[in-house]
Amino acid sequence: MFIAYVCIVVAAALPYLWAVLAKTSAPGYNNKDPRGWIAKQDSYRVRNAYAAHLNAFEAFPAFAAAVLMAQFAQVDAQQVAWLSMGFIAFRILHGLFYLAVLQGLRSLAWLGGFACVIALMLLAAVKVGG
Repeated sequence: MFIAYVCIVVAAALPYLWAVLAKTSAPGYNNKDPRGWIAKQDSYRVRNAYAAHLNAFEAFPAFAAAVLMAQFAQVDAQQVAWLSMGFIAFRILHGLFYLAVLQGLRSLAWLGGFACVIALMLLAAVKVGG
């Protein structure tokens, strides 16, 4: 489960990566009013990095819960590790596609990450259900 736990840490840090990119993508960042500064930006890169930041926060709780469900249900650690790494890969791609304004690919990456979460939850449910 070590790899899955590391993936939880990475998933918890991802929103901050996108936030740093948002704040450094345009001059004059104002830390006194960060949301006001972002709202005033015309740069798609700033807005999209901020959107990736928010979406990463939205994706995190379900992923963390899915990993913990799988652990508590004693799902095979290798399966949990692969699905966790898949989730992280899809979430990184999701953010990169957000920045590159590739909405079709971004949606596919989102779906891939979501599928990893659902797979972890289903594996746990099947294991517990007998």
